[in-house]
Amino acid sequence: MKTPFISPSKPQTEDSFAITLAPLSIEEIYTKADHPGNGAVVVMSGTVRNQTDGQPVVALEYQAYQPMALQIFYQIAADVRRQWTDVNRLVIHHRIGRLKVGEISVLVAVGCPHRGEAFAACQYAIDTLKHNAPIWKKEHWQDGSSSWVSIGACEQEC
Repeated sequence: MKTPFISPSKPQTEDSFAITLAPLSIEEIYTKADHPGNGAVVVMSGTVRNQTDGQPVVALEYQAYQPMALQIFYQIAADVRRQWTDVNRLVIHHRIGRLKVGEISVLVAVGCPHRGEAFAACQYAIDTLKHNAPIWKKEHWQDGSSSWVSIGACEQEC
């Protein structure tokens, strides 16, 4: 059976993609990924941590080239659906603006009939987003200094 082509510019109507200044809600993202055919919903939450390489961080500031970043999100969805054809829903929301330690910067959720595919698809989605999306973060350190980095330039643990 042939897998249908899914255009990266036209996501599935059940999928949800956003870049927003508003705080992200795990409950909202979970609800968007939920579907009666799911046996699993995997949610990955990226949060602002209090240090980078041992240097105290007080905040992160995110910027994105939004039109291109959303196109990357759509492409990720198309890639996910080609590789994991049972995915029911895919949600990718990323925050921009200044975020304090502990705040959620990104949420990725995948709803699937089976947990293995849900975990794999979710990991692929966040790893690909971090590598390909035009999103930058500025780390604000406790000593008052700061520095911009592309999230794609981060190590896997960023």
